[in-house]
Amino acid sequence: MSEVQNLSPKQAYALLQETPRSVLVDIRSAMEYLFVGHPVGSVHIAWIDEPDWDVNPNFVPEVQNLVEKRFKDGNPKQDTAVVLICRSGKRSHEAAGALLDAGFQRVMHVDEGFEGERDENHHRGTLGGWRFHGLPWEQC
Repeated sequence: MSEVQNLSPKQAYALLQETPRSVLVDIRSAMEYLFVGHPVGSVHIAWIDEPDWDVNPNFVPEVQNLVEKRFKDGNPKQDTAVVLICRSGKRSHEAAGALLDAGFQRVMHVDEGFEGERDENHHRGTLGGWRFHGLPWEQC
């Protein structure tokens, strides 16, 4: 079985730009995705979401549906690079394991996430993450 590949935000962005059969899935909650912001071009499929904060039992089928619709030729589970991003890289690593267990072969996660770890003042976005590195993002 394959292993989850860790990518820095800049490595993830480069891979997504250079790999036609790739997709960036933002797995944070709907509120995080909408109000904190998200990478431009990402697709939102929550791993854990409100109101109960349980793991989404449809996560793997939703990702599979996404890649099958986007890439109709070949074998989407083998041929598609699926890059996951969350807030700081913890949930995305966990969700990536579920995709690997379901037979996906090319699963990566952004190890710093969208906002990065908290600094000494408990603020995110000052030590790392997609936004910290100046990569394209937007808010609703």
